[in-house]
Amino acid sequence: MKKYILIEMQEKLKVALIQSVLHWEDPEANRAMFDKKMESMTENVDVIILPEMFTTGFTMNPQHIDISEGRKTVEWMHRKADEKKAVIIGSIVYSQNRKHYNRLFFVAPNRSETHYDKRHTFTLAGEHEVYERGNELLIEEYKGFVFCPLICYDLRFPVWSRNTVDYDILIYVANWPKPRVDAWDNLLQARAIENMAYCIGVNRSGADGLGHEYSGHSAVYDVLGNTLAYSEKEEVLYTTLTKEHIVLNRQKLRFLDDRDEFTLVR
Repeated sequence: MKKYILIEMQEKLKVALIQSVLHWEDPEANRAMFDKKMESMTENVDVIILPEMFTTGFTMNPQHIDISEGRKTVEWMHRKADEKKAVIIGSIVYSQNRKHYNRLFFVAPNRSETHYDKRHTFTLAGEHEVYERGNELLIEEYKGFVFCPLICYDLRFPVWSRNTVDYDILIYVANWPKPRVDAWDNLLQARAIENMAYCIGVNRSGADGLGHEYSGHSAVYDVLGNTLAYSEKEEVLYTTLTKEHIVLNRQKLRFLDDRDEFTLVR
């Protein structure tokens, strides 16, 4: 057991969060913008996280987006993953078979690709009437860390994110509006504490095509809820995550050993 812990403690992961304004319903312009932001990054990282619907903003008009744009963006993510030698994570409008999805892609170097469809569509904006709802969590492993990536409104529903599989990093990509940003701050920290996992939230900034304002507040919290990174402006945030922090605190406090067992009805 001691030998295993020593090996885990040597593992580190460098993560970049890109908090940005978005061009309304313009995938080409957004890809070009994120190209420039990634080119200007000052540090080498293992993972790059983009906001929810990072090529369009939070649009309820997927019919305005050419159906080919989904695959174009995924192929762009593959190119960036290979160029930066990093996983690229973010959600986009994705359409196929006459259905639309708010779909998060987890794209790793060497053409690896998986996806997650947003479980909790945002009824206040009518998202449930436009986009298909997902029913399966995505659990991915990369460089010794286990990820659970989710999307925006999922943050309000702790049962869906409950750490029953011992993931290390919980991620929320979002277009979370300024009037309710206090809830974003508090719930991100709570998800970290209750799941004894790093919790990362990547929000957008600026205003969208409907006039809704976004104030960022992208952040990283450790397994005890301490803030490792935070910003309210348009910028790239960097953080380093370690296995040592996860392993030592879980072994010392053992809160996950007392979690409730349940079956989620989907």
